[in-house]
Amino acid sequence: MGASRAAASATLHCLTGCAIGEVLGFIIGAAVGLSSGWTIALAVGLAFLFGYTLSILPLLRGGLAAGTALRVVLAADTLSIATMEVVDNGVMLLIPGAMEAGLANPLFWASMTFALAVAYLVAYPVNRFLLLRGKGHALVHRFHHGPGAHPEGWRRRIPDVRSATLAALIFAFMLGGFASAVGGVLEDGAEEGNHAEATLRGPGPGAVQQSHDRRRPPDLAAL
Repeated sequence: MGASRAAASATLHCLTGCAIGEVLGFIIGAAVGLSSGWTIALAVGLAFLFGYTLSILPLLRGGLAAGTALRVVLAADTLSIATMEVVDNGVMLLIPGAMEAGLANPLFWASMTFALAVAYLVAYPVNRFLLLRGKGHALVHRFHHGPGAHPEGWRRRIPDVRSATLAALIFAFMLGGFASAVGGVLEDGAEEGNHAEATLRGPGPGAVQQSHDRRRPPDLAAL
């Protein structure tokens, strides 16, 4: 595999973990009403957690001990994940209203998707630079394709997570969130339009007659 293709694969791998953590962090932050600072802190923490986890799983599956796998992943992925997090959250902060937009706002989903795309583009040359020097994700690839690449015993139960599959699922989830938010906005707009139209038309004949009846003085002869 060439350096460019390997860098693209490594960046996509990091992006999947970061995206899961970022999206989950921002969803939780928006749902419970966290401030921008706490939302970013939560999203970054979850991004590192999921990013490291997705890198550790194939190493454990390939036969490495947990401690060794953790050390390899910390050395291989930290710079890439950190780059993505700085760029992703920086873009979200620069987009007016993105941090305050709720889950029902299309701006939230559009901004998150755009921020992750920019983060990928920035992290790609970083990963390529590291790979060409035998660092970064190159450290992980040695164990992916080494003698212990085929799992044995209990390690077969460790899921073989494919980055491309995860990326497709994440994209579908975010597209669904955006479509749902747009649908909600259109529905709210239709309801407001119907209400405004009803207000302009005024009350119906029955309502007018009832209004006149309420204003008519009582018939004293009937009393």
